[in-house]
Amino acid sequence: MYDMNHLKKLGTLGKNAEQAMKAFQQLDQTALADGVIPKKYKELIAIAVALTTQCPYCLEIHKKHAIDAGATQEELSEVTFVAAALRAGAAVVHGTHLMNN
Repeated sequence: MYDMNHLKKLGTLGKNAEQAMKAFQQLDQTALADGVIPKKYKELIAIAVALTTQCPYCLEIHKKHAIDAGATQEELSEVTFVAAALRAGAAVVHGTHLMNN
């Protein structure tokens, strides 16, 4: 199912929902632009989210952008464990729903 070649179909998707696609692209560009939070950090955040949502497309795209923004292999490694800690933490706190008291 996951094939980076599917990204070539974004043009068709955008053509079929032009206004929504333009709005999404503007949001994406604005949210990830260099700002108070530097672009490199935004891309590392995007990678952590992509690891948590397990989106291979986002991982590939934001890994490239993070490296282009100066992210190191060590930073990519650390962000992996930040995402892992948050996923594990979510499982633990959701476990409280299983408790009687």
